[in-house]
Amino acid sequence: MPEPSGSARPASPPYEDRSTGLIVFGIIQIILGALSALMIPFALLALVLSRKTTGVAMPIGALFMSIATYGALAAMLVTLGIGSIYARRWARALSLVASWIWLIGGTLITIFLTAFLPTGFMQGFRQAAAMNPNAPPISTGAVAVILTVMIVFFAIFFVAVPLAFVIFYRTKNVEETCRHKDPVERWTDRCPLPVLAASLLFASASGYYLLMSFTTPIFPFFGEYLTGLAGGTACLVLAGVNAFLAYSLFRLQLAGWWTAVITMAVLAVSAFITYRHGNLFQAYSKMGWKDAQLQAMSMNPAFRSGMVLYWSVGLMVLSFGYLLWMKRYFVPSTELSAPGPETSHLSPSA
Repeated sequence: MPEPSGSARPASPPYEDRSTGLIVFGIIQIILGALSALMIPFALLALVLSRKTTGVAMPIGALFMSIATYGALAAMLVTLGIGSIYARRWARALSLVASWIWLIGGTLITIFLTAFLPTGFMQGFRQAAAMNPNAPPISTGAVAVILTVMIVFFAIFFVAVPLAFVIFYRTKNVEETCRHKDPVERWTDRCPLPVLAASLLFASASGYYLLMSFTTPIFPFFGEYLTGLAGGTACLVLAGVNAFLAYSLFRLQLAGWWTAVITMAVLAVSAFITYRHGNLFQAYSKMGWKDAQLQAMSMNPAFRSGMVLYWSVGLMVLSFGYLLWMKRYFVPSTELSAPGPETSHLSPSA
């Protein structure tokens, strides 16, 4: 029978609830965080095994940096995973930012390894065969299989997995689910996500340079590598600059954007000149690295060919371009305070 004309019908929800997906992706992040934590004992085990088999151990400073990196990554992933399970707005924003960084960096790393790994892998086998002529030879087919498996692994873990995270966390339904279940405004809502990503990267760089100042104090400075007290001081200064940039960018201060652009330009020029004319192995020798450690480093084709160093300069250039693109979110304070509807889209909530 037809319904009465005055009967009320339930309103359809404005979004599809994605609580289940948030729980699933949160659990995945917790698992990834646990795997990152497991890398700490593996790093210690690799130190012991390399010392027993080759007599060359990883320097203590580099080992400490590696352990600190794995520990920070594990803590971040577990925290974001728990926040995603509880559908927190800050967890969704930070997960999306981290996924974009993971995807872009992983894509670049995969491209780099695909172009460089075959040549470097073969050179490493030749050097190992020259050092140990009694070792059984490895066929070209076996090398090809190993290389294929490694490249496929990087493509899945560094491209496909973060792409899935980006696709999920950027959807409107996920955003609205978090807004509904966490109606309180969070600190991540006060800054556009592209600017928030840059702010978090500068904050991470600040912590990184702070650790470098007393673990591996080395700094490229216009043609030479500063080490010791000079290198540690330079790292401390840069840690402070990055902390200021992280804070000022988050507050959408135009002065912070200009400081970031000038800083990145100066660092890129300084690094390029140093990579062209500086002696990296001599710098590590000044830091107390032993001859066996320097020899193991020099046998790495990536360092010997300079590809890793030039790749670092390329990343700086890309970061500089990203800062220029990000200018749209920064305006002088006079424009922000001026009346008129045209300024509304420039507010931090844009």
